[in-house]
Amino acid sequence: MLGSYRAELLKLRKRSAVWVLFGAGLILSVIFGYLLPYLGYVTGDGNQQTDGIPRAEVLRGVLPERVMDNTIGGFPVFAGALALVLGAIVIGGEYTWGTLKTILTQRPGRSTLLGGQLLGLLTLVAVWVLGIFVACALCSIGIAAAENAPMDWPGPLALLKGLAGGWLVLSLWCLAGAVLAVAFRNVALPIGLGVVWILGIETLLAGVVSSLLPDLEVLSDALPGANAGALMFSVTGMSTADAPPGVRDAVSGDRALLTVLGYAAVFVVLAVVTTRRRDVS
Repeated sequence: MLGSYRAELLKLRKRSAVWVLFGAGLILSVIFGYLLPYLGYVTGDGNQQTDGIPRAEVLRGVLPERVMDNTIGGFPVFAGALALVLGAIVIGGEYTWGTLKTILTQRPGRSTLLGGQLLGLLTLVAVWVLGIFVACALCSIGIAAAENAPMDWPGPLALLKGLAGGWLVLSLWCLAGAVLAVAFRNVALPIGLGVVWILGIETLLAGVVSSLLPDLEVLSDALPGANAGALMFSVTGMSTADAPPGVRDAVSGDRALLTVLGYAAVFVVLAVVTTRRRDVS
């Protein structure tokens, strides 16, 4: 498996789509985490993120003490959608390009090949998380220096929990994209279905349940997006008023962690079983 893992890392490093997705996630994090709130603070004009919030709190939200909130706050929704696209194009691309059969003639078995691909994806997701964290940290340092504000950082344990939680949430969606790609042996359909699920169905279902069908809350709280948002809410410790879309205390942090791990394990097993049993062409 080590050979497949190294080969996958090489392919990922040289694939432009990987870095386009990473750049999109990083830019969105900086824009919504720092640029828009800071412009609202400097100009005094309210926007969707800062309307009704005291200026001092707006500034506090972009200082180093809140760096983890801004780094992983968007992971359950928009960064999660990008991670799902990553998993779909990396795994599904081998089917659409017809390269999977060629790879399998070079010795590795199906499970070994898929294991190397998934490990490569999880490694890349860790790089994404660290890259977005570094960008957000630099933004917060710059704003603190410009405003002569204190540079109080979260403790090492809080940083570690936040980064690990963020990696786990992005890994969950990346594995979801991978298992959809294996199931449909394609790229476009898994991306379409996955993105619609993350950005539309889960959000719509949560709204309907909270307003019209509260008896179905147990169902909506069991979905992967709800637990990903609850995990981010738990590791950041943000308040409900400050929480970005998709981040809410739907369930406890421990339950969210176990549910996210469970979904990730199920996605891996489904991908392996499907890859071993189905035709690769």
